[in-house]
Amino acid sequence: MKRFAIIGYGGMGSWHADMAKNSDVVTLAGIYDINPARAELAESRGIHAYPSLDELLNDRTVELVTIATPNDFHKELAIRCMEAGKNVISEKPVTLSSADLQEMFDVSKKTGKLFTVHQNRRWDGDFLAVKSIYESGVLGKILNVESRVQGSHGIPGDWRKEKEHGGGMVLDWGVHLIDQMLQLIDGKVKRLSCVCEHITNFEVDEGFKLDLYFEGGERARIEVETNNFQSLPRWYMRGCDGTTKIDNFRGDGQSVICNERLDTGVVPVKTAAGLTKTMAPRNEKTVRTEPIPVIASDVHDFYRNVCAAIDGKETQIVTHEQMMRVMKLMEAMFVSDAKGGQIVDFE
Repeated sequence: MKRFAIIGYGGMGSWHADMAKNSDVVTLAGIYDINPARAELAESRGIHAYPSLDELLNDRTVELVTIATPNDFHKELAIRCMEAGKNVISEKPVTLSSADLQEMFDVSKKTGKLFTVHQNRRWDGDFLAVKSIYESGVLGKILNVESRVQGSHGIPGDWRKEKEHGGGMVLDWGVHLIDQMLQLIDGKVKRLSCVCEHITNFEVDEGFKLDLYFEGGERARIEVETNNFQSLPRWYMRGCDGTTKIDNFRGDGQSVICNERLDTGVVPVKTAAGLTKTMAPRNEKTVRTEPIPVIASDVHDFYRNVCAAIDGKETQIVTHEQMMRVMKLMEAMFVSDAKGGQIVDFE
């Protein structure tokens, strides 16, 4: 069991602390938070709160530190931790720019300490189901994939609304959905376009629509919105031979697969202004419906991999190359948005 500490005991810091209770590879040494109230809360829950960051860094029993602070502190803290001999997990987004990220990689290489980011959404059941269907080939050649999360509560919290702290939904939820899409569709992203949304906040984006064009011809649409009172499907994947629709994080939905391309039993739909045969439902005999698979996953596999990578037994799951690719793609999104959603070259 490796002893680890958490810097920042807010929402995600608390999540990591709770995770440790059931972990088979890490045990929590304690937390550090600049807010005395958060430190007191940790102590009330039986968790040691380090009185200072230096005391945490000087604790030789701690091998691993998880950083769960506002985004703009990730770089400074990660570098200090690695230089103090600690391996580091940063909450997402790993930092605010590719230049900063390269500095963090350089320190990781210099110190020989593991450095990675917590891309926990790779273990979401809805994503694993889509990935399973994609890889099965049951839909034929994939034409386009749509991934979206939509809510109506606006940007959460306080610091996420401010640019200086790395606020906005590109860095909050976009980083997850982009990472998932790049894990799903293999190949280079040749071009992209992005339009950010500003409804009540003009300092950071409250949502965005991102289109990715892959070298293999696949297209992807990623949407994050915080002012939607009715949500579109979480996933919609279209192939030459069928479509998959997943409605929510629970994985509700289905795949509809074409058995017979020629449909001779089409019954025209009567609309208020005429008939349509083209857009009429298919004869049920020509298609089949399959349920969304339930893929077993365990979020503890992330920490298991990190610990195995520290010991040199495995390669870390979330690699430096993947982290940089996501960061540079987000930077390209802001370039496109600044040009009114113009398509820009990427890889």
